[in-house]
Amino acid sequence: MLRRTARLLLSLVMLATVGLAGSIATAGTAQADTCYTWPRTLREGSSGSDVSQLQIRVAGYPGYGGVLAIDGQYGPATAAAVKRFQAAYGLTADGVAGPATFSKIYALQDADCTPAHFSYAELNQCNSTWSGGAVSAATAKANALRTMWKLEALRHALGDQSIRVTSGFRSHACNSAVGGSSNSRHLYGDAADLGAGPHSLCTLAKRARYHGFPGILGPGYPGHDDHTHLDHRSSRFWSAPTCGI
Repeated sequence: MLRRTARLLLSLVMLATVGLAGSIATAGTAQADTCYTWPRTLREGSSGSDVSQLQIRVAGYPGYGGVLAIDGQYGPATAAAVKRFQAAYGLTADGVAGPATFSKIYALQDADCTPAHFSYAELNQCNSTWSGGAVSAATAKANALRTMWKLEALRHALGDQSIRVTSGFRSHACNSAVGGSSNSRHLYGDAADLGAGPHSLCTLAKRARYHGFPGILGPGYPGHDDHTHLDHRSSRFWSAPTCGI
């Protein structure tokens, strides 16, 4: 709560500063944000790093069984994901990312670019350096950020009730200590294990099918009766027999 309050106060100060300076926001530019500010309106045909930044934040809205590529190309799949994001938050669902869409993203993210309801600490209960896994520390941390934005979409779809992350990135040492498989996606930083809370494990597994997770393992799959596992493996593998998946 303190972190969110601090961000709100910072935003108010920034808005006041902009007003005193006499700056005028153009149709393609939303207010500045401490994490990332989009410099233009984006639509189909746009390309660049600003498109990639948008894709990271709407990757949790690809539709059932979909996975949105983070490729910097604003094609039909990105437009469709933007539409679903817009609809989810009561915005005009036109698939064009402009000031209203960016303002909602700014409201959802913290200064370190993580979504409001998840943190790097939650996605890394192993070590603070993100090192020792199957990829570089920078890649593992970037993968975790993408996971968090998908979890934020999942959380919102489930009524904005909390989701409990029980495991995220693991180094080889951490993975061995908990008996993880040698090719665990946790070693890549792109996996999250969820525990039961406001939602059952089956509810989490079933809903995750709509939010960009090609890997879903849950109750009924060996070793997963006490958690739902989500990851970004290269091809779809869903198995939670108890849940009918």
